[in-house]
Amino acid sequence: MAARKGAIAFGLVYIPVELYAATQDDAVRFNQLAKDSMKRVRYVKTCPDCKRELRPEDIVKGYQYEKGKYVVVTDEELEAIKTSADRAMKIVQFSDIEEVPPLYFEKPYQVIAQAGGEKPLELLRRAMADEGKIAIGTTVMGNSETPIALIPYEDDLVMMTLHFQSEVKDIPKSLQHPDVADEELSMARKLIESMTEPFDPARFKNSYQEKLMDLIQRKVAGQQVVTEKPAEQPSNIINLMDALSASLKAREEAETSPVDADDATNKEPPAKRPPRRRAPKKTA
Repeated sequence: MAARKGAIAFGLVYIPVELYAATQDDAVRFNQLAKDSMKRVRYVKTCPDCKRELRPEDIVKGYQYEKGKYVVVTDEELEAIKTSADRAMKIVQFSDIEEVPPLYFEKPYQVIAQAGGEKPLELLRRAMADEGKIAIGTTVMGNSETPIALIPYEDDLVMMTLHFQSEVKDIPKSLQHPDVADEELSMARKLIESMTEPFDPARFKNSYQEKLMDLIQRKVAGQQVVTEKPAEQPSNIINLMDALSASLKAREEAETSPVDADDATNKEPPAKRPPRRRAPKKTA
């Protein structure tokens, strides 16, 4: 089911689209239980005056404009003040993705064309991919305007909601920049180079959640659970060069071990994504 229907406003071109959530939360959820009865804890909404339990239809939205004074706003009124321009994703400018700090990215959505919007959406996606650009714009989601970015991703187009500048907090402490020796920097670069490979999202698993589900399943089966002693944290680094050298040596030994050598022989190298094509710049 689409999270939202609307249109992308690209100049005078309106492209009808649907938005679908591009991510999901796989976290394990726990319920709160009363310790003695093992019944689920209920949070009851009540009226402070009449003390009775309130149903959803008994509750309205109110804005406090003075202490103890509220004005009620209905869902219908909130929808009525939205214009077609508010519902549209209006492109304001195009930029390089490197110009948007990572702190500003919030939630991704997949953009799918509605009937009649397939060709203009593909035209916009391909033009941005060819230029190596992303689109920056605004739209209204819920009860608030929000900045957005439209980003070509492989054969798709992703809309990413962005934070306003006022929502991005200043770093509470300034980052220190102590002197770094050339030998230390060279060793760190070598270690980075030895660990560099194409990004493979399938490589990363939620191992903690897997252990959590294993714990739950064993308890459901009535098995006794023996807690392991927490692993000791490594001590503070005394000699940075020694630690870097040992890390690099461990990487080199792992790469030249017989098991890894066999794997490297039988395994094809991961395919790299082709670089984005850019249109040739026009000369005056």
